[in-house]
Amino acid sequence: MSQNLKFGTQEDLEEILAAQGECSPDFRKANADVYAGMGCLEQGKLVTGKISQVNDQEVLVDVNYKSEGVIDRAEFKDTDSLELGSEIEVFVEKLEDEDGRLILSKQKADFVRVWDRIHAAFENNEVVRGTLTKRIKGGVVVDLFGIDAFLPGSQIDLRQIPDINALIGQEFDLKVIKVNKARRNIVVSRRVVLEEERNKQRGDVLETLEKNQVRKGIVKNITDFGAFIDLGGVDGLLHITDMSYKRINHPSEMLQLGQEVEVMVLDFNDKKERISLGMKQLKPHPWKDIAERYPEGAIVKGKVVSITDYGAFVELDSGVEGLIHVSEMSWTQHVKHPSKILTVGQEVEAVVLKVEEDAERISLGMKQLESDPWDSIETELPPGARVVGEIRNIASFGAFVEIKEGVDGLIHVSDMSWTKKITHPNEMVKKGDKVECVVLAVDKEKRRISLSMKHLTEDPWDSIDSTYPVDSEVKGKIVRMLDRGVVVELADGIEGFIPVSKLTAEYIKVPADAFKVGDEVPAVVTEIDQNNRKIYLSVVDYFKNRESAELKAWMDSHKPGENGTTIGEAVAPKKKASKKKAEKSEEAEA
Repeated sequence: MSQNLKFGTQEDLEEILAAQGECSPDFRKANADVYAGMGCLEQGKLVTGKISQVNDQEVLVDVNYKSEGVIDRAEFKDTDSLELGSEIEVFVEKLEDEDGRLILSKQKADFVRVWDRIHAAFENNEVVRGTLTKRIKGGVVVDLFGIDAFLPGSQIDLRQIPDINALIGQEFDLKVIKVNKARRNIVVSRRVVLEEERNKQRGDVLETLEKNQVRKGIVKNITDFGAFIDLGGVDGLLHITDMSYKRINHPSEMLQLGQEVEVMVLDFNDKKERISLGMKQLKPHPWKDIAERYPEGAIVKGKVVSITDYGAFVELDSGVEGLIHVSEMSWTQHVKHPSKILTVGQEVEAVVLKVEEDAERISLGMKQLESDPWDSIETELPPGARVVGEIRNIASFGAFVEIKEGVDGLIHVSDMSWTKKITHPNEMVKKGDKVECVVLAVDKEKRRISLSMKHLTEDPWDSIDSTYPVDSEVKGKIVRMLDRGVVVELADGIEGFIPVSKLTAEYIKVPADAFKVGDEVPAVVTEIDQNNRKIYLSVVDYFKNRESAELKAWMDSHKPGENGTTIGEAVAPKKKASKKKAEKSEEAEA
């Protein structure tokens, strides 16, 4: 048969193809001279053809077959290069589909053409160049020799890439790490290339690493306490305190992942496994000659960067902060917390009070920008001056009165009344009350002013002898009951003491047997102790010169037990105290 396979014309060849359907090896060998012009197609092979037609969905290619081949237009990356008559290499995918069409593939042809080159790179661990074309789920598509390869996200870099889209369109060195011809699957890695480069650089870095050396590095990782810097295969720690002389709350305020920075090698261990780096050391120390730049008394401006319970820190310059203590914020306001008058970020003006260069401290004051109201306090408020103020606060020992803005005086509880026995200031005044008082004394150094309410009037005890002479008759109201007698309030708030034996001619053990608080009693002044501010009275002496009927009426109205209080009830609370101690207590209270 082989002798009869030779045909001299193209027409003869077409007839045989039509009859036989496929080209046998013997047929192709015998007709090699015309096969080159006609071509005999085999599924899965590469052939060359010419573009004959282009539309929106398909590209038709003439490959000298009984019909033109069809290629999906989406297989052409650069559709602008589709020119009629141009030659392209295609892959025979199907000789006939269900519609009898010849199906060709441009992408498979590209894959087959470069497969040997890619496989060789995989086998020999060679570095190849590829361009990142688009991002997909899990990674990036790479144009490798004109075909698509897959670059997983984990293989793009040594560290996490914050914005992978920024790499699209860039060309990188890659290594083929996985191939599958049947699935046309090619996986590449950039990380492998970078790791090899880093290992090589690591050795170079460790050999040349020295203290105080300035190097460039890439920010590899950021934590709360600092950042790790890749010096080229070797990581060093840039602590937050070594980033800047100024206060920073988090390293991310100064650094970003992937940022290139210049650092100084501060220290490292023997094996150079732990390397300490610094950035602020590359700049002059901001506290050098600080006293010359910020002399005491100078007025400066700055921004509040931090507030604590005891004051506010103000940034005067990069790395230079001063403290305004809470006590230096106002002459007049009672500042309980700095946040009441200052906020973080606020621009403030202050006076330099003290500079400690070695300790890196600057003390600032705000109130020094205004005049001190205490400077002229002695001339404004001399002793004896009458003032009106508002009760700002009350304590157990007295009341604080604001007599001018930022200036308070104290009315001690003992200076509230000449005559009344006051146990707590709220018996006389309340917070917010407007009161008139007299200045007793001014202590400018200790910033204290003593005030008095009782000195607004004359002391009634100065004229007590003429007001209540001995043997004069008085009337008063019982205000306190004691075991040894009663305390009676007379006019003008003066109090007198009536012993129990002078209350009634009848025997009573305690005053509560026959009397109660609020009872009005007549009495005679029997004794005046002006030094101890005491007046002794007697009801019994009052009735000595009275008619017997009047005395009898008094006695009948104050019989033991008739006031509703039994003797036992009246004396029970006092039974535990000794008699001697009780007597002393009664006399002192009277």
